[in-house]
Amino acid sequence: MNKVPVTVDGADLLRQELSKLKSEDRPQVIQAIAEARAHGDLKENAEYHAAKEQQGFIEGRIKEIEGKLSHIQVIDVTTIDAQGKIIFGATVELFDLQTNTETTYRIVGEDEADIGQGLISYTSPIARALIGKYEGDEVTFVAPAGTKHYEIIEVRYE
Repeated sequence: MNKVPVTVDGADLLRQELSKLKSEDRPQVIQAIAEARAHGDLKENAEYHAAKEQQGFIEGRIKEIEGKLSHIQVIDVTTIDAQGKIIFGATVELFDLQTNTETTYRIVGEDEADIGQGLISYTSPIARALIGKYEGDEVTFVAPAGTKHYEIIEVRYE
């Protein structure tokens, strides 16, 4: 499987979630199962079944995160001399030429993307249009909402 790019922050968040699942959530659900077993008949014990279901979710999420971590390539944009070019991990300030508004996006990995936080996936139409461009360039691309036109105001590597 190919390596999947992720920012330093994104990798840290995955590692933190994995640590919490293993050190806090897993022991809590094991304790809940033990307590539910102590209540007797397991066939009609809703607490036991709920705890077992939660355990399955936790174990599945642990496997999912471990799988992701084994296939990531952490990219620290602060260590790359991109010479003003938009690359993975760059923060880009844009001026929308249609609405005369400014917006800021950071290009991140797919698992990190959160448009509400200004984090866009490198696979999104806007990121694909921006990557390789420079401050002052104009970009036109087709988005789900129609054709968009932006001017690149600033490129930062944070």
